[in-house]
Amino acid sequence: MQRLSLLLLAMSVSLSSFAQNKYGLKATTLAEYKETVKANPEKELINLEKFVPGLVLDIRYATTNNFTGEKIYNLARAYARKPVAESLKKIQADLKKQGLGIKIFDAYRPYKATVKFYEVYHDTTYVASPYRGSRHNRGCALDLTVINLKTGEELKMPTGFDSFKKEAWPTSPVSDPEILKNRTLLINAMEKHGFKVNGSEWWHYDFIGWKKYEVLDIDYEELEGI
Repeated sequence: MQRLSLLLLAMSVSLSSFAQNKYGLKATTLAEYKETVKANPEKELINLEKFVPGLVLDIRYATTNNFTGEKIYNLARAYARKPVAESLKKIQADLKKQGLGIKIFDAYRPYKATVKFYEVYHDTTYVASPYRGSRHNRGCALDLTVINLKTGEELKMPTGFDSFKKEAWPTSPVSDPEILKNRTLLINAMEKHGFKVNGSEWWHYDFIGWKKYEVLDIDYEELEGI
């Protein structure tokens, strides 16, 4: 079992190196990440499920229920940089007062996953360019929606997660007043605590300080081993 784990890790490192060389972007490895966290503890990746009370996970890329039709992650985890996690905790507390909560679809995303998405679907309106990396790769982007805490059901939104339709744009007109109210509620809740909605995805929120953080290519298994 140990030999198999080492083999899988070696294959993962090899794939990461190939992806980085192919697109010319040098992503931070686990060893380099540890050094940056020593120098600046704010750069730590926080396990959101453990940090934010009542947070619900629906990590689609740990299943085949996503636009690739493939399982991308081996573990269903949601990590984000420390200031991102702290802001999300405040948002969750605000929503709880209204009987609502957050459901996370995706958070920190290893760079190799961004490469995979680009090679499946080249439209950078909806997937990040591997030449620059994603804000998800920096641990500074969250894909999420709002749920009713009593029922666990998602509030109605313009589209489902990962829709490539123009209706998913946060500025697209909405005829249903309930859907418009829900979308506005989510955008306002996130913006109050330092996030900006993505221009083509109502569910995608970038932390305003994302430029201070490096692109990472670290698997969840590696993070859990720290």
